[in-house]
Amino acid sequence: MKLNLKRFAQEPGAVLPFDYELDLSQVEWCGLRSFTQPVHVEGRVRNMAGAMLLNARLSAVLSLVCDRCAKAFQREKTVEYETLLAFELENGEDGDIVLLDGDGMLELDELMQEEFLLEMDTKNLCSEDCKGLCAGCGADLNREGCRCKKEIDPRLAKLAQLLEDRESNE
Repeated sequence: MKLNLKRFAQEPGAVLPFDYELDLSQVEWCGLRSFTQPVHVEGRVRNMAGAMLLNARLSAVLSLVCDRCAKAFQREKTVEYETLLAFELENGEDGDIVLLDGDGMLELDELMQEEFLLEMDTKNLCSEDCKGLCAGCGADLNREGCRCKKEIDPRLAKLAQLLEDRESNE
């Protein structure tokens, strides 16, 4: 979606709302296509006496895989975004200001995609208390106990063997 802000910049107090769906289905995140549904983008640009302020809210339901137990799950993700828009920078400032090109066009899709991806979590857990998988036997520790046979300290191996022999003789 493109917004033409050239004329809008000449109207102090004006508000330009936007509301649309952003398709990110072709974007891979951590090796997966997590965006099975479009990202809903809503917001507005306000002209505040020469300064244009963009506010946006992005929300989507993501299809993810837990980093601990490898279970597939879905989670809602919402991102709030705010930035200033300008045609040129004064005094070399660049902070959180998005520069518009000479014809006043703002490529909203590109900006919103970048912001949503920057806010994605680097670790995805199906729940905060997920126990994960056992590194030895691969059991899902959320559903069952570990099936690994406990390794015996080599210094106590003879003692363990004596105990086993004693139990088998009884």
